[in-house]
Amino acid sequence: MAFYTQLDTGADGDPILRPEDVHDLLIRPMTGASVAAQVCSVIQTGSTSMRLPYVSADPSAEWVEEGDEITPTDPTLGELDVVPTKIGGLTIISNELALDSDPAANTMVGQGLARDIARRVDEAFFSTVSSPAPEGLDQLSGVTAVDAGGDWENLDWAAEAINNAEDENTVITAFVTSPADALLLAQLKDETDSNRHLLQPDPTRPTRRMVAGVPLWVSRYVTEGTVWGIPQDRTHVVIRTDATIAVSTDAYFSSDRVGVRGTMRVAFGFPHAAAIQEVTLSG
Repeated sequence: MAFYTQLDTGADGDPILRPEDVHDLLIRPMTGASVAAQVCSVIQTGSTSMRLPYVSADPSAEWVEEGDEITPTDPTLGELDVVPTKIGGLTIISNELALDSDPAANTMVGQGLARDIARRVDEAFFSTVSSPAPEGLDQLSGVTAVDAGGDWENLDWAAEAINNAEDENTVITAFVTSPADALLLAQLKDETDSNRHLLQPDPTRPTRRMVAGVPLWVSRYVTEGTVWGIPQDRTHVVIRTDATIAVSTDAYFSSDRVGVRGTMRVAFGFPHAAAIQEVTLSG
């Protein structure tokens, strides 16, 4: 299938791929490249907004004698309204590449757009990006703070974060930190003059490190001196299913080039902020 199929029919600026092709070319590579999408639950929706229900207080149980009435109680329920906002990428390619019938050309252009969208999603998730980008962890109030001390000297902070999450009836499924902090943590030894590292390898992925049994992910968008403890069931990346890839020759007619545009809509949902752990150095 040629990448630039619909230009022959005059559908300039229209989506050029079927929805299932866009999913394979844009959405799936983006979620595979984004750290945020890999450590959170990914929810796809066809609606303009997504309502995430959450329970802020459970119903109460009690011990009763046989035959006695059980006192009914109601949980305290809430909803978090998540509205995905648009992110797009535009690349300019030659007509020769656009008309190439080799499927590899399709994949290269689509994956390039997907990788940069993934970087922008991670930037918004782990740092502060101005509107219309969705608000991420840096702007989230109510997270649980963990003080790791002045330097990365041990992994006690991980034990505390894991315990905090368990107190919120969830589990930490990923730690995420910056490249610089990941290196410092990887260099920690179990005692002075030892060559044994504190971080454990992941038996299923030898190049990935584990902190107290939890995978350690790395993103350059995490603030140095910070490790985020992420419970996957309490953090969500919401993606609209109406992602598109479209083409246009109008602006590039004189140079015989074509613009290829990819767009999708993404937002984040944090229905239980206290379950998320923000580990920071105090020095």
